[in-house]
Amino acid sequence: MSSPVATVTAPVAGAPAGAVPFSPRKALLDSMMPLLVDVAVPLASYYLLKAAGMGTFGALAWSSVVPGVRTVWGVVRDRRLNGLAALMVTVNAVGLLLSLVAGDPRLMLLKDSGISSTIGLVFLVSALRGRPMLSAGLRPWLTRGEAAKSAAYQRLSTGSDAFRRAEVRFSVVWGAALLGECAVRAVGAYTVPVETMVWAGTVVMVAAMVAAFVVSGRVAVVPMERMIEEAAGAEHEAGR
Repeated sequence: MSSPVATVTAPVAGAPAGAVPFSPRKALLDSMMPLLVDVAVPLASYYLLKAAGMGTFGALAWSSVVPGVRTVWGVVRDRRLNGLAALMVTVNAVGLLLSLVAGDPRLMLLKDSGISSTIGLVFLVSALRGRPMLSAGLRPWLTRGEAAKSAAYQRLSTGSDAFRRAEVRFSVVWGAALLGECAVRAVGAYTVPVETMVWAGTVVMVAAMVAAFVVSGRVAVVPMERMIEEAAGAEHEAGR
């Protein structure tokens, strides 16, 4: 009996000589690369710079370099806006402006809400335009780097209205959750004692995240997983 590794790395029957064998691990890494470069790198660099003693303003500015360059490069080279990179630049720009806010403790409580509301608004706008930004982050988790599921996702994303509606619903749910969280914290900042809102703001944020996970899973992720499984299974049966 062949090992799982041998099965993964064995040449595919009928593949051209010299073709590179399909690797689920490599496929998963390739699909996640935009998230790693456009989101993880800026966030990691921000916290590393903060840990090294740099101030908030400087850390935000320097952590914007990579997504900023990728945004400009995408526009110049491909005549296309890199959504994730542009989002990180926007978020950091809002953070830079809010970092200048000082004095009023209630206004300071709104700083984090300003970031989440910006992200939520971008998610909603991208969904309403029919180009849901969160699809780039959702795809790796739905396909798991499997060739059949990746191909099924691509076919459904371009040819299935039901699948595209589910993609839109996913971004809408998360956008609405973030904007709702911002609204609740904004009201609380000016109606609840500051000492209470310091910890209550975190509770509101966690509650919004949990609600978004549950609702988006039910109305978007589960239907998309089912459609991908069915499409991949149908393709497998047709290829027998």
